[in-house]
Amino acid sequence: MGAISAVVLGLCSKGDHIVTQNQLYGATQLLFQAVCPRFGIDVTFVDGTEPGAFAAAVIPGRTTMIYAETPANPRLDLVDLAELGAIKGPIKVVDSTFATPLAQRPLEFGIDLVVHSATKGIAGHNDATIGVVAGSAENIDWLYSFAVIQGAVASPFDAMNALRGLRTLGVRLERQSKNAGVLAQFLESHAKVKTVRWPGLPSHPQYELAQRQLDLPGGQLAFELEGGLDEGRTFVEAVQIAQLATSLGGPETLVTHPASTTHVALSPEELAAAGIEPSTIRVSVGLEHADDLVADFAQAIDQIK
Repeated sequence: MGAISAVVLGLCSKGDHIVTQNQLYGATQLLFQAVCPRFGIDVTFVDGTEPGAFAAAVIPGRTTMIYAETPANPRLDLVDLAELGAIKGPIKVVDSTFATPLAQRPLEFGIDLVVHSATKGIAGHNDATIGVVAGSAENIDWLYSFAVIQGAVASPFDAMNALRGLRTLGVRLERQSKNAGVLAQFLESHAKVKTVRWPGLPSHPQYELAQRQLDLPGGQLAFELEGGLDEGRTFVEAVQIAQLATSLGGPETLVTHPASTTHVALSPEELAAAGIEPSTIRVSVGLEHADDLVADFAQAIDQIK
């Protein structure tokens, strides 16, 4: 969030206008909803999956930034990067944390700045807290100074761990993608699962877009259980190999229940706009054997009565 805050507050001023999407990481959404208005920055939320939605919301002469997150947390919604990159005028920023630079490189699509929570897939071991902003020197030079001024400075130890993680990112993401595919197919066939969202599944509503802009589907997936809040909580408390935690991108499989954790601050209407149901489960698939993960998820779902 230090990197994201530096980009948003370092490049936008009182009277400016930002266009972003409904499908966002919970803390990012709070930045746009609660913090930006205090600085006199207006924000418009659109459906990031809707073609032309970002461009249609731009106010000529006022919109200074378009901010997107793809794949989006937690339901793996995608934004068309080529369409976004073609918009002229506002600076275009993309959070590409879920994909990592190995699977998606928004700068190649005409995006101006890319942010990553390197805490996640880049560092990859759940032992660092660090953010990254990538882009042209024209923007980065000022953002570096602004980040230092606001105190968003990574420790040397966290930086070292992020660099260490980069060395194994390729083998980790390939294994996580493979495991996620096995798990997604199992979940899709289960009677107690309503929907599964993973960019590598042909049933994903944006599967063709994923094929165009993602080199790997990645290790993040989401699914909705039959039922509601209680069923979601029952599942995350019943897993034995996977762990209940809100991080992602590490070697172990983590599950979280967005409606009661990462997105708990959102109203029911905001959750609905983001497509988050009471039974939505987000999964960060790790490096365990896929058969063990399938067995663990099967027994956890069986606990739901």
